[in-house]
Amino acid sequence: MDEARNEAEAVPPEKLANRPLTEPHPDRLSPDDPAFPQISRAHADALAGGSDTYVDPRTGYTVLTAAYLARRGHCCESGCRHCPYVS
Repeated sequence: MDEARNEAEAVPPEKLANRPLTEPHPDRLSPDDPAFPQISRAHADALAGGSDTYVDPRTGYTVLTAAYLARRGHCCESGCRHCPYVS
């Protein structure tokens, strides 16, 4: 079991998408979404404050920031709004 864990940890991180961490992929959060300005502001504030999450102003759900997801090193294929790996 420890051997499998060591192999998984040896995998190099995925390459980040070619866009700033502050900018979500438009398929995950459209700029046309009426809540886009509020969501973008909440995400930017969380990034500036070093937080791993923020509260979605529309739903009240906790959302992971792009910085947190980038530190994880890979896409989890869960459709995260701020996934920094989606091109």
